[in-house]
Amino acid sequence: MKFTKQDLLTLLIGLFLFASCKNPDGVGLDVDPGTAITGTLVNNEPIRSQTIKEGDVNTSGLTGYPLGYMVDPIFGKTESSVAMTVVPDVLSKDFGTTPVLDSAILVLNLGSQFYGDTATTKYSIDVYQLTNKITKYKSSDLQAHNAQLLGNFNSKIFPKTKIKVFDIVAGKADTLKTVPAQIRIKLDKDFIQSTILNLAPAATSTEAKFVDYFKGLYAEVNKQNTTGSGGVAFLNFASTSSYLQLVYKKTNTTNGKDTVSVNFPLAATNAAANIKHDYTGTEVATQLLPANANTQYNVTYLQGLAGLKTKISFPTLANFTNTYGKALVNKAELVIDLSAGTFANPFAPAQRLSLYRWDIAEQPTFLPDNNPNDPRSSITGPYFDGYFDSLKNRYVFIVTSYVQDLIDKKLTDYGTFLAPTSLITPASPTNAYVLPDVTSAGRSVIGSAGNATNKIKLNIYYTKIN
Repeated sequence: MKFTKQDLLTLLIGLFLFASCKNPDGVGLDVDPGTAITGTLVNNEPIRSQTIKEGDVNTSGLTGYPLGYMVDPIFGKTESSVAMTVVPDVLSKDFGTTPVLDSAILVLNLGSQFYGDTATTKYSIDVYQLTNKITKYKSSDLQAHNAQLLGNFNSKIFPKTKIKVFDIVAGKADTLKTVPAQIRIKLDKDFIQSTILNLAPAATSTEAKFVDYFKGLYAEVNKQNTTGSGGVAFLNFASTSSYLQLVYKKTNTTNGKDTVSVNFPLAATNAAANIKHDYTGTEVATQLLPANANTQYNVTYLQGLAGLKTKISFPTLANFTNTYGKALVNKAELVIDLSAGTFANPFAPAQRLSLYRWDIAEQPTFLPDNNPNDPRSSITGPYFDGYFDSLKNRYVFIVTSYVQDLIDKKLTDYGTFLAPTSLITPASPTNAYVLPDVTSAGRSVIGSAGNATNKIKLNIYYTKIN
């Protein structure tokens, strides 16, 4: 047999690599050391799970205020209304001599998120005046409003479609401009004329004085006149992007009359959402019964808008050392599979989940893997995760430090929680992945330990140490 130089070189390299392999049981050899998984795999640790109803949430200062109504065949009915504070565009506003209102339009800027049906649902949205100014901001707080209907929107919602509107220019011809997607609701002219346009400048000398007088506006979906499965829009009040627009004529010293447009912004930090969930007749309602609190079901439920979360626990991790010996956890990943057949448009799975734990006082706090004060944290990436994997229909969290601390009894398992959260990452991670989120309406049905095909699983890769 003849060997070429190239054959001999290939043989020598192969022998060298074979001789160098000292860990034939390792998982993830010859890959990026930063992502390699080595050690023994344990994936049969029991996980208990339970569906729990979320508590009240503060809805002040949101990045998006939820307004909508939807009927989900699995999760029942959800509705969210919005109370809004209107503030003057300038203090001591002078509307001129004998102003006459042409139109009053409530402009609600649609943010980057919309959940639900945009193809077939026709939404009916009613607007009223608040009875009192906003002083309560919890998601369950009812905001009283006057009985007089001020305006109604009755149409489909197109959250991605820009629209053209007229820009009123004082003393010049009006121009047509393109603006981001909006919900525009005409309000009662007589009401706005008498309550705002006829005001003396002293009534707007401060924002507080005007708010004390006008109170604010309240928008809610008219359920009887809304058709289809529905959805939830997230309104953007930042940077005066949503406002009450008044177009009126005032006396002009040169022409006699001039058309003027002013915008009264909606205060981004002084608004509130009132959210209601009705699970009547659903499996969710069965799981929430106190008598069923200890029952292990095949699925549990996650729902945004401060709806539902899943409590999970690892009852045997504290005994891991007794079973497997003293262990160094190389990597631990929590894998959450969607239950098959539980999602379809327009009710898509939640696009991101939060994962947090309870401390000894049963207050939500970070996992070590996501704690900005823990040097082991991966809060800046690339791990921890929680984003929806649409190819495998699952979510994955890297929880190596948390599992290690539970095994070493540095932490006690008081309860770990999964819940939907917004795709928008906060500028500051102070409350990231911890507090219930109302800027996401997504929902998911996830497999529990008893599920034959889709089950929550904890994969632990460890090395036994002396």
